[in-house]
Amino acid sequence: MTAVLPEVLAAPRNLWRRFANWLHDRMPKGLYARALLIVILPVVLLQSAVAYVFMERHWEVVTYRLSAGMARQVAALVDIYQTFPDDPDHAQLRRIAAFDLNMEIAVLPKQALPAPAPKSSLFSLLDKALTKELSRRLKEPFWINAALPGSLIEIRVALNDATLRMLATRTHAYASNSYIFFMWMAIASVIILAIATSFLRNQIRPILRLARAAEEFGKGRDVVFSPRGAREVRQAGAAFLDMKRRFERAIEQRTTMLNGVSHDLRTIITRFKLSLALMRDTHEAAEMRKDVDEMERMVEAYLAFARGDGDETSSPTDIAAILDELKADTEKHGLAASVKIEGDPTIVARPAAIKRLLANLVGNAQRYGQRIELSVINDGATMTVHIDDDGPGIPVERREDAFRPFYRLDESRNQNEGNSGLGLAIARDIARGHGGDITLDRSPLGGLRATASLPL
Repeated sequence: MTAVLPEVLAAPRNLWRRFANWLHDRMPKGLYARALLIVILPVVLLQSAVAYVFMERHWEVVTYRLSAGMARQVAALVDIYQTFPDDPDHAQLRRIAAFDLNMEIAVLPKQALPAPAPKSSLFSLLDKALTKELSRRLKEPFWINAALPGSLIEIRVALNDATLRMLATRTHAYASNSYIFFMWMAIASVIILAIATSFLRNQIRPILRLARAAEEFGKGRDVVFSPRGAREVRQAGAAFLDMKRRFERAIEQRTTMLNGVSHDLRTIITRFKLSLALMRDTHEAAEMRKDVDEMERMVEAYLAFARGDGDETSSPTDIAAILDELKADTEKHGLAASVKIEGDPTIVARPAAIKRLLANLVGNAQRYGQRIELSVINDGATMTVHIDDDGPGIPVERREDAFRPFYRLDESRNQNEGNSGLGLAIARDIARGHGGDITLDRSPLGGLRATASLPL
């Protein structure tokens, strides 16, 4: 028994899980839409419940009571006809029906009742209620047609010597003013939803402003933001501003420290150069000059990597113009180069940093390839720059290692080229500082493809 119970419970649990997944896929994902749904659903459910209660209870009760009253009037007219058979031309009967009961009555010769009239779904409640009440009041056969044009009801009663035909307005037996209730519910719902929509929009707007400010700050752009909205949203905005100030203060402190380190190191390297310049031109002096030059390049590369470009202001930057400069530089080195542009090549970024990023990627391609293709694609959300070369490329398992600071794929070749191993690391650091990234892949030219993705 205990072994069977989990299997029995598994079916409804899986069914519920599938239903939950189905519902989750179809629910709105935005906060504004979800909050609006939280407001709309209770209103719709409440109005539906009220309408159901009204239809099933109030409307039905009122209709039955009106039908009972009309049945009593019909029974009274039948009783009058049978009690006063000597009424000439039934004038008193018609007078009572017209002036006292607001009904029209005609005395027809004895005839069979018509076939049952087709039941209208719109007046099914009236047919049911009136038939029930007439059955309680009359012993004679009767016939009802509640769907006549002009909002009329026709009732025929078969007597021994005649057939009474009575016409009355439908409001005598039917609560026809129910549309006022539904109109009131509809208008109230629209007003409530309009107020809720306006209120929610005002509450969501500060959250969207905070999200945009965080996104812009993540892209390295200047942000002008002041907390607004509800207390919790203002607290989140204040926390964002505190984080922004701490981040900017840390960058400022790091920049100040690195400027001091840079000045001290450059002073020492300058002393080395002056000392070597006073020495005789010997093989040892030449080797030392070479080491000092290598040290200077490494120090400059390290400081550039550590300092970054956080103090530069973002502005519209033409990627195509930068790539044209790099294409001309590549051709000066005797290499083939081409540039392809798709979409608007302008992006809001730090110009010097973007130029350094692209220069590092193109310089890497220049070292190992003979042909370089540069392309820019703007899809409306992301600016994608591809740098393709026909060089030896990088093995798949070592592509991420290529972004590590001071990592050299080929130690001897990189040292001969004067490469510090920081080019790709600096490029990725700049890209991520703009909210983007750099990836490496195999190029259509057979070498390496470096792809820089920058959000617009």
